[in-house]
Amino acid sequence: MKNSRMVFGTFIILIGLVLLFENLGLIDIDLSLLWPLFLIVPGLALEIGYFAGGRDAGVLVPAGMLITYGLVFLANIIWGWHSMSYLWPFFPLGVAIGLLQLYLFGRRDSALLVPIAILGGFSAVAFLRINTGLGWDTVFPVMLIVFGILLIFNRNK
Repeated sequence: MKNSRMVFGTFIILIGLVLLFENLGLIDIDLSLLWPLFLIVPGLALEIGYFAGGRDAGVLVPAGMLITYGLVFLANIIWGWHSMSYLWPFFPLGVAIGLLQLYLFGRRDSALLVPIAILGGFSAVAFLRINTGLGWDTVFPVMLIVFGILLIFNRNK
């Protein structure tokens, strides 16, 4: 708990200094380009809070989502908002990433694997479909093949 307060306090001080220097004209930062950091930094703070100790693994779900969404918005600022038409599959993936972290670092509840697989699989298929131009006539059979392979090689009954 002490470490997370130190990290959060340092972060607040840095934001205050940047805003003060910006208002005094000592630095010139276009804050309209940095707003995704208001998603990424809290996500990283939650991650650090968990791994530094003192937090429940449940904080990793919003942490994964905030970081993923912040990075998507940052990519849109860098490459233009037209790229959202290619990057939207990362929104369901953000939830899958958060749940995967909860599974890996939490109690390994196997019930989490179902939404992780559904959201992650949907995101991967949508991303490939949009960015490669593959039609459903190609994507759907490949999905069936992968699913069949997983069923055959699954050791759990």
